[in-house]
Amino acid sequence: MTTDLTHYADLLGDIKIRIRQAQIKATLSANAEMILMYWDIGRMILERQKQEGWGAAVIPRLSRDIRNDLPEEKGFSERNIKRMLRFYREYPDTLPIVPQPVALLAPNDLSTNLQQLVAKIPWGHNIMLMEKVKELSARLWYMQQTIEQGWSRDTLAQMIKNCFHKRQGAAVTNFQQILPSPQSNLARQLLKDPYIFDFLTIEEPFHERELETGLVRHLERFLLELGQGFAFVGRQYHLEVSDKDFYIDLLFYHLGLRCFVVIELKKGDFKPEYAGKMNFYCSVVDDKLKHETDQPTIGLILCQTKDRILAEYALRDINKPIGVSDYELTRALPERLQSALPTIEEIEAELRSEVGEGNDES
Repeated sequence: MTTDLTHYADLLGDIKIRIRQAQIKATLSANAEMILMYWDIGRMILERQKQEGWGAAVIPRLSRDIRNDLPEEKGFSERNIKRMLRFYREYPDTLPIVPQPVALLAPNDLSTNLQQLVAKIPWGHNIMLMEKVKELSARLWYMQQTIEQGWSRDTLAQMIKNCFHKRQGAAVTNFQQILPSPQSNLARQLLKDPYIFDFLTIEEPFHERELETGLVRHLERFLLELGQGFAFVGRQYHLEVSDKDFYIDLLFYHLGLRCFVVIELKKGDFKPEYAGKMNFYCSVVDDKLKHETDQPTIGLILCQTKDRILAEYALRDINKPIGVSDYELTRALPERLQSALPTIEEIEAELRSEVGEGNDES
């Protein structure tokens, strides 16, 4: 008798999803267990140092003996053991616990959230946050963003370098007056000030079109700076109104907010008339592109500099949700500083050293 396999593909798909879910849970559990082990080792070393009066000299001996007795175990270099000790000192009352598969926690209970999030992110991310972010609430923010957006260690380093947590939600906007809650709060957190375009090397004098071309050429880096959820729709997006042609610099769609985002790039200072033009663009996009289930189009004006009071007045009576932010570009280094930069050979040697050390600390 022939077996009916009409729904076989559905069964196979369900089984594959279940396997992936189990793999993700196993990875999370394994990482959490390792983080807990490192925390516990740091605790044991510190307590024994206090009891026995041992100094830092015990750490090299521990590293050597662990490697000799357990050669298959990685991650017990002298440097990494010192980091375990520091890890416990940083979180002495925050025992990492195995994270539950739930949504990100609200940052109102710092201790509980750290317990959840410290165990969720890889050891390398924890090291970087310990060494580069002093404030615990800021660490918590970066942990949440790392989990939510899947930041690699290199991406996390770049975000910390550019003070991402201080720039989030800092743009001048009229969202609170125009958009209903909670849409207004979500939209406000979407924008930052300033935007850092350090992946561009544009020298003065430059034209706005050069900036636009550079951002599209480095679209992946640009999207990373914009944040999660942005989908690129087009550059110099054509709109026709009353037989006249208009072109939006950059048009995006935000998947989380379910709305179009119009971005206009301006060289120099913000001018009040920019708000009127952006209001016009948002109106046209709402009329010609917006689906009936979409939220109102948001406009973002990016200038090199702005007067916040001037921007606030310009947006006060505008009826479309608009934000104004600065952007910063990479500046060319003076020749006297260029000579102090490391050579390619020196950089490659440093990278090889870091890769070898990173393998030992994974």
